Amino acid sequence: MGKQNRRRRTGRRPETGSSGSSNFWSAQQAPADAEQIANALMAAAMESAQGASAAAGQRAAALAGRDPLTSQLEQGAHLASQHIITRVFQNGWLPEDIHQAARRHLDEYAITLLIDVIASYMEPFATAPVDETWRAQVTELDAVVWWSESAPHLGQWATKHLLTPVEALTTVVQALALLIRLSRLELIRPLPGTAQSTTSAHHHVDEKILSRVRGLLAKAESTSFPEEAETLSAKAQELMTKYAVDRVLVDADTSVPDLPGASRIWLDTPYVDAKALLVDVVTKANRCRAIFSAWGFMTIVGDEGDLEVVELLTTSLLVQATGAMIASGNQAERSADSRSRSYRKSFLIAYATRIGERLAVANENTIAKSADSERLLPVLASHQLKVDQAFDTLFPEVRNRGVSIPNANGWDDGRAAADNAELGARWPIRK
Repeated sequence: MGKQNRRRRTGRRPETGSSGSSNFWSAQQAPADAEQIANALMAAAMESAQGASAAAGQRAAALAGRDPLTSQLEQGAHLASQHIITRVFQNGWLPEDIHQAARRHLDEYAITLLIDVIASYMEPFATAPVDETWRAQVTELDAVVWWSESAPHLGQWATKHLLTPVEALTTVVQALALLIRLSRLELIRPLPGTAQSTTSAHHHVDEKILSRVRGLLAKAESTSFPEEAETLSAKAQELMTKYAVDRVLVDADTSVPDLPGASRIWLDTPYVDAKALLVDVVTKANRCRAIFSAWGFMTIVGDEGDLEVVELLTTSLLVQATGAMIASGNQAERSADSRSRSYRKSFLIAYATRIGERLAVANENTIAKSADSERLLPVLASHQLKVDQAFDTLFPEVRNRGVSIPNANGWDDGRAAADNAELGARWPIRK
């Protein structure tokens, strides 16, 4: 969002003595110290979260007045943001989850502000035990303390982005309003400072295997020949399944097997429900369980190595599915229908359903070729039981939700495209 557009959103600062935000505090004394200012900002954020869209600008203008940001204002913004972000993390949100929610609902300024809030939250845990997922996500977001700690953050951040005090405080309120709206989630990773430093590292997929799989999938995404994409993607799935089968047998012989974990995969609009179905079939094929959230993400439960494979294969298949859908939509003989929303949704649902069937066959064939297939089947059953128990612990109440097929042509073409790609129509959602 451009700076001029942002100023139109926040509005002009009212003149002293005029009606509106300059008299916002007329019924009571304006907040003076940092704690009172923090409470005022949180109150404004609550109003904004509840639908009072003007609250952010009004309170920001009233707090800022005509002067530069004061140390009390900056400290109050820090106190408010750290209080709310702490609660959000305690409610199960991870750094990347907050970033994904922010980029769907906030502008670029608020996104950068929230990343700085995360960096500030993490600073006390620099030498404390921190879960590897937390560290990886913070690193990926580049959430670091870039500002000089000799002065408060907000003023330096506002100067960096060329924002006025009113614009800066308005952004604070808008960012806090989003955090307040975030509902409670399941705590799938330990909070910073609570991770057990003595816990052994998770069994991630061997990097050599991942590199080979990434290379195969990259070629499958880039080729314009369906048969080549099918061969490359099928090879990637076979490689991942064989590796997983060997790992399951090895883990069965260890005294401390890798326990199931969880991760989240965010989906972009449009056709989120159809994309969720694709994630679900990949999840099932790789011995995991999935649940859909109305916020637009899937939570996946499974062994750490399997979670890596699900994310890798899902990302590739979504690229392939979108490409196949667009290519199908360019067919001249059915151009109007094939560009419709109903066609494209049906295409993706059919694609996901057929991919699930093909993944299941690929797994059966790989398991059948195992040199120790008789021992493998009960080991896999025990593995699935642990995943199911972990899933049921996190999500004790779930219900199945179906998806409708609004366009027959899209369904037929989606299945055909899946046959050329590589190688259930239900997934659980929270009540």
